[in-house]
Amino acid sequence: MIQIQHLIKAYNKEIVLNIPELTIRQGEIFGLVGNNGAGKTTLFNLILDLITASKGEVTSKGIQVRESEDWKDFTGAFIDETFLIGYLTAEEYFGFIAGLRKLTKAETTAFLEKYADFFNGEILGKKKFIRDFSKGNQKKVGIVAALMGKPEIVVLDEPFANLDPSSQYKLRKLIKDFAAENGTTFLISDHTLDNIADVSTRLIILEKGHIVRD
Repeated sequence: MIQIQHLIKAYNKEIVLNIPELTIRQGEIFGLVGNNGAGKTTLFNLILDLITASKGEVTSKGIQVRESEDWKDFTGAFIDETFLIGYLTAEEYFGFIAGLRKLTKAETTAFLEKYADFFNGEILGKKKFIRDFSKGNQKKVGIVAALMGKPEIVVLDEPFANLDPSSQYKLRKLIKDFAAENGTTFLISDHTLDNIADVSTRLIILEKGHIVRD
């Protein structure tokens, strides 16, 4: 589903990521683990064409991500709060994403109702700008928005960070249930094994830009 060939990212001649070959298969919950600075976010940014590779290519369902934007139609992602629009309320932001995904108002409402427990009464109906939410609640908004429209691929960078233990447990179940129901391929990173080992069907350990275990 996602194929990586000879992928290198360097800054000022310092190589921060070097992956000769990697294939992520359809339906995998692909867990990427590594210390801060291991290259996890760099890899995800390359997969999402947010930065340009120094060498190599990423192909998503046969589409080279640098050459076409068609892969965006079947891909959802949340990397950090820059993916959000801080001056919107949660409802406004979900409405904006629903428009991009061509969801009706009724479909959007039904979708969001599924995540009421995950939101824990702190997201919807608060008449509060996203920028005024806690980091954890901002993350919840971004994660659920990434799932709208039932994308075939979802990329989440350290989604468990800033969440309390109860929300981490709910997120693990949410990811597993969503993948089982929709056949979605998840790419998830974390710097610890605690949550990601439970949710993933495959684990990659990244160290100084290199895959050291698969």
